[in-house]
Amino acid sequence: MNLPLTPIRYLYRAADLFNRRIGIVCGDKQFTYGHFAERCERLAGTLLSLGLEPGDRVAYLSFNTHSLLEGYYGVVMAGGIVMPLNVRLTSGELTGILNHSGARIVFYEPDFASLVAGLECSAVEHWIALDKFEMNAPPAPCDWTKIDENQIAELFYTSGSTGTPKGVSLTHRTLYLHALSLATTFDDSTTKVDLHTIPLFHANGWGMPQACAMMGTKQVMVRRFDPAGVLALIAEHKATDMCLVPTMANALLNCPQLGQFDTGSLRHIMLGGAASSPELIARLEAAFHCEAAAGYGLTETAPVLSKATTKPGIVYTDTADRHRRQAMTGWALPGVELRVVDPQGLDVPRDETSIGEIITRSDHVMAGYFKEPAATAAVMNGAWFHTGDMAVWDDEGYVLIVDRKKEIIISGGENISSIEVERAIAAHPAVLECAVVSAPDEKWGEVPAAVIVRKPGVELSAEELLTFLGTRLGRFKHPRIIEFRAEALPKTGTGKIRNSSSKTASGPAAKNGSKADALVNARLHPGRKGRTPRPPLGIRYRRGHRERSHRQPSLPPGIF
Repeated sequence: MNLPLTPIRYLYRAADLFNRRIGIVCGDKQFTYGHFAERCERLAGTLLSLGLEPGDRVAYLSFNTHSLLEGYYGVVMAGGIVMPLNVRLTSGELTGILNHSGARIVFYEPDFASLVAGLECSAVEHWIALDKFEMNAPPAPCDWTKIDENQIAELFYTSGSTGTPKGVSLTHRTLYLHALSLATTFDDSTTKVDLHTIPLFHANGWGMPQACAMMGTKQVMVRRFDPAGVLALIAEHKATDMCLVPTMANALLNCPQLGQFDTGSLRHIMLGGAASSPELIARLEAAFHCEAAAGYGLTETAPVLSKATTKPGIVYTDTADRHRRQAMTGWALPGVELRVVDPQGLDVPRDETSIGEIITRSDHVMAGYFKEPAATAAVMNGAWFHTGDMAVWDDEGYVLIVDRKKEIIISGGENISSIEVERAIAAHPAVLECAVVSAPDEKWGEVPAAVIVRKPGVELSAEELLTFLGTRLGRFKHPRIIEFRAEALPKTGTGKIRNSSSKTASGPAAKNGSKADALVNARLHPGRKGRTPRPPLGIRYRRGHRERSHRQPSLPPGIF
């Protein structure tokens, strides 16, 4: 018997098996899974009464709320494609996405009323404020047996951190199998309480909306990430699990109210979205007395491909070794194949030293970029999806990302991982956050440049930092430019430090060019074809720009 694979089956399973169980908590509102499913059917009926046709795109401009979670199911039950929008985008970016997608209906929270008023989108027929929206139509139950599992169910536009946003098309089948795979990592789902700390507009909410529904797990909406508010929700709802990006984790660890709430219910913290570190894993486990481990994925893979939880058969030499492994990219989930390959597509040695690109063959991979066949072809090679992430791996199948393909810093012929340097800097107890980019250099071609935000009330000099790095990094990897900033670094909607590869006014950006633009107001000039490289604007080689900057003196050949 072959039945269509669709996440709608998970909703109906929850309504059938966990009908009277509280499934969704949103502020002072609580819904059983039976009530939630009925609301999703009413949303489907209302959309059909508005004239929604199969395949129509329905956009949401909303923080994490029960209304957005209802859209995950109700839109799809009506035959549409749900399209959560990044609330941190500008009006110009949102206009571009809406026009590219051809969305016919846009739901928005009142917080974004003024933003919506400035959007010019010819295809949109209905702009609906969620605080005034009433689901007046009768429920429209979905006959999921008639669904084509290969039709698009969700459309997520990438953050643009590595280029122009593209619409990632996720099918019913992809979402069903991703949730099934992710749920195999759940521990005691009968008592699991999941905090939706990750924005639901990002990368399918990391797969939790479908996997939690399938298992009947209570889902607690975190409307906006606020460290003290998250701690309060953990205590109030006895939350057991949450997902964080490293900047969120640091915010919780440095929250003045950390010790004022009972967080003893926590069992698992999953870190993703950016590189973690063994030090961060250790601090989280010490603060929350639970397991913390990294995971890995992309919007294009629905998203989770791997997790760094303990693998059967692995014997840790000590606690430090356990933290090291739990900070890695991890090992593949069921249904996922990961390889690390050279430019010819051959596996690199599993020696944790040889660098290659991660490619994957998985049930989780997208159908393609919406309306962009050329962009789809550029990342697909037969059955394998090319992630653009550079990594090493070992004989146990553990993968460790070292950088994005376009962000490896090549200095004097040596490859330097900006992520590795960031991890080492972030391990210093005085560092709140940091970013490492490449800056042009007349002698070495490129050198690492670090932008650092210190913890409040803590002092740290460039000389002290370099001394600290001396035991952690080879000297050739040390940042040659160090700048301390008082303000937080710009971030994407999910808290990742922003990185895009747009063009500069003088032509194609140098490697990491616009990452430097975003972080330090720097335009890095290529410095090729006879041009003399110029120092990044905003990272001066002299005193007097904002706070004192530092440039390490040139080192004799053979040392750097």
